[in-house]
Amino acid sequence: MQVNETLNEGLKRAYELILTAEELDAKVNEKLVEAQPEIEMKGFRKGKVPMPLLKKQFGQRVLGESMQEAIDGAMNEHFEKTGDRPALQPQVKMTNDDWKEGDDVTVEMSYEKLPEVPEIDASKLSLEKLVVKADDAAVDEALAQLAENAQDFKDRRKGSKAKDGDQVVIDFVGKVDGEAFEGGSAEDYPLVLGSNSFIPGFEEQLVGVKVEEEKAVEVSFPEEYGAEHLAGKAAVFDVTVKAVKEPVAAEIDDELAKKFGAEDLEGLKGQIRERLEAEYAGASRQVLKRAMLDALDEQVSFDLPPSLVEAEAKQIAHQLYHEEHPDDHGHDHGEIEPTDEHNKLAERRVRLGLLLAEIGQKAEIEVTDQEMTQAIMMQARQYPGQERAFFDFVRQNAQMQQQLRAPIFEDKVIDHIAEGATVSEKEVSKDDLMKAVEALDEE
Repeated sequence: MQVNETLNEGLKRAYELILTAEELDAKVNEKLVEAQPEIEMKGFRKGKVPMPLLKKQFGQRVLGESMQEAIDGAMNEHFEKTGDRPALQPQVKMTNDDWKEGDDVTVEMSYEKLPEVPEIDASKLSLEKLVVKADDAAVDEALAQLAENAQDFKDRRKGSKAKDGDQVVIDFVGKVDGEAFEGGSAEDYPLVLGSNSFIPGFEEQLVGVKVEEEKAVEVSFPEEYGAEHLAGKAAVFDVTVKAVKEPVAAEIDDELAKKFGAEDLEGLKGQIRERLEAEYAGASRQVLKRAMLDALDEQVSFDLPPSLVEAEAKQIAHQLYHEEHPDDHGHDHGEIEPTDEHNKLAERRVRLGLLLAEIGQKAEIEVTDQEMTQAIMMQARQYPGQERAFFDFVRQNAQMQQQLRAPIFEDKVIDHIAEGATVSEKEVSKDDLMKAVEALDEE
């Protein structure tokens, strides 16, 4: 097949592929000869069907297959010969729309090739790793939070009014149009005011009630309520208050520790310290990673495929639009035009993405099956009861697999670069670390 270059501009390439009628006919005949021994046809023994008849019967189908195979083969040979790697799937189209059998086939192939990415010298990177120790004050603060979460309730002084956050123990009977409805009654029900566990407006009307007080609570069921016969209906709940209790934090002792799976208080403190330091290490890694990417972005410069930058800018613009308009869940908002800021960010992301991919490839970094399984399991936890279905979905969805694989690969490349860089440690306070993390979102 003849291949003629028609465009060579920056990273853009275009070629004219010409498959002559003789080449195509020869390929068709070759495929028919190969298939002839296995073909049976009425009036002929197996393998004895004449070639002209085979060509008449199967020629058109084989013609299409031969044309596609020839074009695919020419493209593969071209990429092997030139070493070009297309940034996106090459665009391929026939240019002679009036083609008929016996004519040459002319195809145009165009693409943007991935650029040559310069090598970086990791040893020239000088990075700072922030280190935070989990001191006793941080552990005590976390313990106090656990105790608050494990709170109990004790009776308020007789005659006290219920406050938001208190627990009221109530009997209630709900009625619609004066008739009690099924599931609308209970006795000795412990309700924490402000928990939003009842119909909207119910709990707010109990703020200020006292023990032995009776109150008619008037509410309306939401229009989208699960029980259709109650949806949108006005209801009255006759409530009798039997107790008003205030929240009391649990005692910080061995019993609290056992509630959280530790043998004793010291064991719980040790678990908290490990968890806090793991959280600090994760935050520190974010800061180190950003500093590394900033340094790499300054160190390298190369041409970027316009199509990748454009696609990335559109994705950024779309994502930011939905972050700024959280109530707009659809995609009928029309096309969102990327700004200069979006384009600049897209260029950075594409540049660093290509750089990290090149470094990872040369270092032969791979994501293992075990790492992928762990990533899928982490995601599956977001769908309790449907974990198996999520696993099957990921296994059948190559795009989803890539979404899970990409951040793992990137983190492994970051670790690889850090191993060759000069990394100094700096001990800082928790507040200083948090300020450094918050600054990442502001940039």
